[in-house]
Formats: sequence, C-alpha cells, structure tokens
Amino acid sequence: MQKIVLASGNKKKVKELTELLTPFNYQIIPQKEFGVEDVPETGTTFVENAIIKARHAAKVTGLPAIADDSGIEIDFLKGQPGIYSARFAKMNGIQSDDWDQANNDLLVEKLRDVKDSQRTGRYQCILVFMRHDEDPTPLICHGAWEGKILEEEVGTNGFGYDPLFWSPEHQCASAELTPEQKAEISHRGKALRELMAKLPKYL
Repeated sequence: MQKIVLASGNKKKVKELTELLTPFNYQIIPQKEFGVEDVPETGTTFVENAIIKARHAAKVTGLPAIADDSGIEIDFLKGQPGIYSARFAKMNGIQSDDWDQANNDLLVEKLRDVKDSQRTGRYQCILVFMRHDEDPTPLICHGAWEGKILEEEVGTNGFGYDPLFWSPEHQCASAELTPEQKAEISHRGKALRELMAKLPKYL
C-alpha cells in the first residue's frame, strides 16, 4: 500500500481528509506522526500555500505528500478572507483562545446589515500532490462550493465557517450536514475526487 504523508497540522482538517481518503488504497499518515512542524504559509494564493506545505512535508519525510489549502471568499468583501481564512481574526488584531469562533464573529460583524442578495460567497480548496520535494510538476486539483453567508451561526457539525455557510443543495447550514452529505458536495470533496481520479496515472 502506497504511503502518503498528509501535510496539515489542523486536526479537524486531518480528520475530514482522512475519512474522505479511507475508501482509496493509500495509507495516509498525518505529518505530526513524523514530527513534521507546520511551515509558514508565505504564498499569496491557495496554490502557492498548498505547494509550500506539500514540499515541506515531502522533504522532511522522504514520502509523497498531499497538502490542502482552503478558505472562504466573500464577494461583498472582495474575496476576503480568502487565503487568510484561518487567520482572519488574528490579522485584524483580535486575540482569542478559539480562533474558529473569533473568525466567525468577525465575519458576522463585517456583514452586519448586508442584504441577502449581497451575501454570496464560496469555499475554495486546492489539493496538491507531490511525488517528492523536488517534483517539478505537482498534481494540482481544485474544488469550489457556492453558497451564502448567514446572519448568525446554525448547527454544530463541521468546523471553521461551516455554521455560517448556507448550502443551497440542502437548504441548510454546512454545520447541519452529516459528514457524508458534506463530502458529496463540498469544495474539499470535489477536489479530492479529482485527485483520486488522476493519482493512479501520476504515481
């Protein structure tokens, strides 16, 4: 079975990706099991950051690596928070022990009194697979999930902005979906299915 290191230190993201990858014949090992520390995300795009993370994990472990970089874009905010989704509150000078909550609170505030028709946005996910740290042609896959931003949080499933993200497919918040429902329509699920379709020819 092919061993692949998963280049993420986000426990919830590792759990979601590992569950999505379970049906495929690859042994996915989180980078923390190799003692790999998170690398600074210095890119200006999702693609750049995913490549940075995959290359770092591949270099430290000597294994092929999969990295994810994802976030949410809000049209009214001209694409913010985008690549800074996980650091949205921190970059706005907010201190918190719960960054998911702080990010959600800030997004609610930024969109206060914005009418429904202007609350459009989408989740974006880039998955990168690198055969080794010097791979000149990494496999890059993309998935997007269109929706709207709610005025207040709903649901307890998922993570990140899920309680604020309205899924038009199910007419509910992403945080009200089961993991199986989310996997079928989410940005990460779409990117992962593209990756799994292409990976056998790439290895």
